[in-house]
Amino acid sequence: MCLKMQIGTVCVRRLVKIAIHQTASFHDTSCSHRSVPHQTCNPFEPQASELIDVRTENEFSVDHIPGARNLPVLTQAQHVEVGTQYSNNAFQARKLGARYVTSCISRHIENYFLSKDENYSPLVYCWRGGQRSSSLAMVLAEIGFRVYVLKGGYKSYRHIVTTDLDILPREMNFRVISGLTGSGKTFLLHQLSERGQQVLDLEGLACHKGSTLGLWHNHTQPSQKMWESLLRDKMAQLDSSRPVWVESESRRIGKVTIPGTLFDKMCEGQRYEVNLPMSERVCHIMNGYPHWISDVEKLKTTLAPLARFVGKKKVYDWYDLLAHDRFTEFVESILRDHYDPTYTKSQAKALVRSKCDVKQFHLTSLQESAVNQFLNYITES
Repeated sequence: MCLKMQIGTVCVRRLVKIAIHQTASFHDTSCSHRSVPHQTCNPFEPQASELIDVRTENEFSVDHIPGARNLPVLTQAQHVEVGTQYSNNAFQARKLGARYVTSCISRHIENYFLSKDENYSPLVYCWRGGQRSSSLAMVLAEIGFRVYVLKGGYKSYRHIVTTDLDILPREMNFRVISGLTGSGKTFLLHQLSERGQQVLDLEGLACHKGSTLGLWHNHTQPSQKMWESLLRDKMAQLDSSRPVWVESESRRIGKVTIPGTLFDKMCEGQRYEVNLPMSERVCHIMNGYPHWISDVEKLKTTLAPLARFVGKKKVYDWYDLLAHDRFTEFVESILRDHYDPTYTKSQAKALVRSKCDVKQFHLTSLQESAVNQFLNYITES
């Protein structure tokens, strides 16, 4: 739609040049500080001080370059209106687009860009690197900022993401912490990070613990594309000459899916399986999911779909335990009757693809002494 809209960049350029030139002439008749936007194929342009995404709020929410600021030159409603108008009368659509774009740019200058000094150097991008990004970039360049425009826009960035997610995992030496639900895998991963080890926290990026009850409290998961952007961004920062610690996962974490090459490479990594007593696992789960205990009705609604796996009678048994505040028994039951069989089945599939033996570790608890002994062993071996 970006190309079809043809939102009046020429008109915008003329208006802005007239306004800026007339104003500048009172102070600097040479206007030598001005420049033209620089085209770049690098979405991570090192000379840029900030990323500006001028697409609509909806486009931005689906996916964007990590760290980008959303300053739309057309709102979602305006984008739709101009696109619809274009199919009926292209000339009227261009005038309408020019009106909306100049208004949005004026607002952004007043509310955001006026505070920037002469060293400010943004990289601006839209869907294809077309008129939306060019409109803002031209105005900022006329002011005197050094401006970059991403050639090919978001689409070119997305191509880099998909390519890198196929290449980067192949270079990594993954080490995998596995264990039944409640064994403290995420906790141990964070402890490794605090010790300076390289960690790829997939559940942290997905805002989900990977189970039916795993969605983080008061969070929503990123889209698949945004999740992949976050993955690519994190993996690009890792040193492939050092081990990368991950948690054993199923292919899906909530509603997002681990890219194929990454999942395959993880399955090949050395596995360290943590075995923790049931009582300790229950305690760890209780501490990690307080929001479910405080909202039993929502918990019951979330449990209902599990009837297809464990049967309606078992789900009703869980309801009864919850109704009588027997939370410890409920947690032990759902671990034993649902999570443990499900995890064991998924791990059996992963082990078929593994090239390494599984190293077993029995921890009595997740207390500091036991955890330190475990971490010392796996990082020094």
